[in-house]
Order: sequence, then C-alpha cells, then structure tokens
Amino acid sequence: MTWWKVLGLAGAAGVVATGVVVVRAERRRRAYTPDEVREQLHARFAQAVVAAETAETSEPESRGARLRAWARRVFRR
Repeated sequence: MTWWKVLGLAGAAGVVATGVVVVRAERRRRAYTPDEVREQLHARFAQAVVAAETAETSEPESRGARLRAWARRVFRR
C-alpha cells in the first residue's frame, strides 16, 4: 500500500471517530427533559447567588496583601 492510501484511510477513520463523539454528546444532551434542564439551571443560579453574596460580604484584602500576592505571581519563576 502506498503512503497516500494510508493517509486517506487514517483521515477517513478520523472523520468517523469525530462523528461518533458528536453523536454520543448529542444523545447525552437530549436525554434530559425540559423540566430537568430547568431544575439544573435554577440550582446553578442559586449557587451563583450564594457565591456572589459570600464574595460581597467578605472583607477586602489590604493593599499590602494584594501587592504580596502580585509579587508572588510575577516572581514565581
């Protein structure tokens, strides 16, 4: 077999494998009912609201702490 035939077969196999992955993902996505999707979205939103409220109520870092954190990130190498 010549190299171009092998390359063509490998390309065809890649296309088929990609199609299989896409079909599986689509089946998994469609397995949820609209009510289940709505419940999941409401739960995520509630978590986001709690996280935002927690972030707002925590006291802000001092300027020195922010400067030290920045210096650690910059000079980490």
